[in-house]
Amino acid sequence: MQTNLAPQYVGTPEGEAAEAILRKCVHCGFCTATCPTYQLLGDELDGPRGRIYLMKQVFEGATPTRKTQQHLDRCLTCRNCESTCPSGVQYGHLVDVGRKVVDAQVPRPMGERMLRWALKEGLPSPLFAPAMKLGQAVRGVLPAKLKAKVPAPQAAGAWPTQTHARKVLMLAGCVQPAMMPNVNTATARVLDAAGIQTVIAAKAGCCGAVKFHLNDQDGGKAHMRANIDAWWPYVEQGVEAIVMNASGCGVMVKDYGHVLKDDTVYAAKAKRISELTQDLSELLPDLVPVLKPKLNATALANAGMQAFHPPCTLQHGQQLKGGVEKHLADLGFAIQVANTEAHLCCGSAGTYSVLNPEISITLRDRKLGHLDALQPKAILSANVGCISHLQSGTDVPVKHWVEVLDVALNSSI
Repeated sequence: MQTNLAPQYVGTPEGEAAEAILRKCVHCGFCTATCPTYQLLGDELDGPRGRIYLMKQVFEGATPTRKTQQHLDRCLTCRNCESTCPSGVQYGHLVDVGRKVVDAQVPRPMGERMLRWALKEGLPSPLFAPAMKLGQAVRGVLPAKLKAKVPAPQAAGAWPTQTHARKVLMLAGCVQPAMMPNVNTATARVLDAAGIQTVIAAKAGCCGAVKFHLNDQDGGKAHMRANIDAWWPYVEQGVEAIVMNASGCGVMVKDYGHVLKDDTVYAAKAKRISELTQDLSELLPDLVPVLKPKLNATALANAGMQAFHPPCTLQHGQQLKGGVEKHLADLGFAIQVANTEAHLCCGSAGTYSVLNPEISITLRDRKLGHLDALQPKAILSANVGCISHLQSGTDVPVKHWVEVLDVALNSSI
């Protein structure tokens, strides 16, 4: 797509990044077929092609409006369009740049500003854990909408104590330790069973995605630099990998090299961090032969048929498709994905379920309809946001896939 940048964007990082991406788009429209918001709303401007056209207009000098901002806000950033695009358009990077430029010119209403501020400051805050604990204590009397955001308390189980020569770093995350602590301890136990020690760097915190995608890009970058500083001594000591068990964090950390490419101090380190980062599922091919003999056959049978929901951040953001379900099946689990629309977003999308609840709930219920049709004993996923969001709409247990593997390894049945 030919793009003629307006003078104010010529030579700027935002202008150059946008122009490079826009020029790859041939406006074919294949992306609209896999865009959740276009499917729901039927508006060209609520699909990738329309949003690309809006951003092109802005970078060519058009003044963005509140409607421009709202169309960009309604994007889930699921990046399904990237999986579909035959031209390799990096839509996720483009919408980050576009939102930054539009928000700089279009003031938001006070209520929106306050909510977005509360999310970007509250979720990565040390105060989130005690606030979640308080919410869980009074969960039974909370209004339904608020109760849906507060998962039932979960026991974490024990952290393994063995020392192994093989070591990997793991990001604990900002909300996962408070909302679903067993995911991290289950990860450590599963890796321990394979002879791998899990290490958490004490000063590593939020991956940066919350602030970055709420357009506090400087705040997001500060989180990224802090994590790089926390991890770098372990990198120098030769740690094997930085393992992510939340695919939303994984796609962000794998993008550190891109986001910080112009940072003269951190660019090289950020690139190395991204290279070392792996989703937990990427370890499965090597883990299967080691773990399979250790699985409890009765626990495997009792697990029953499980439905797997692949998060967008896994299948589109990281382009990791089919691995979890294949390797869990290799281990002996009965697992299926939905027969319809397995590629579509469940509506969680980070803070999207708070900022756009009507669209989010519609997508959640649509997704659950397809998953429930499988009549699973449990629904599995790979991201804390998806798990919490799906659980808010069903009585079927929703878990991280590593938790069922942990049970089968450590069951005393």
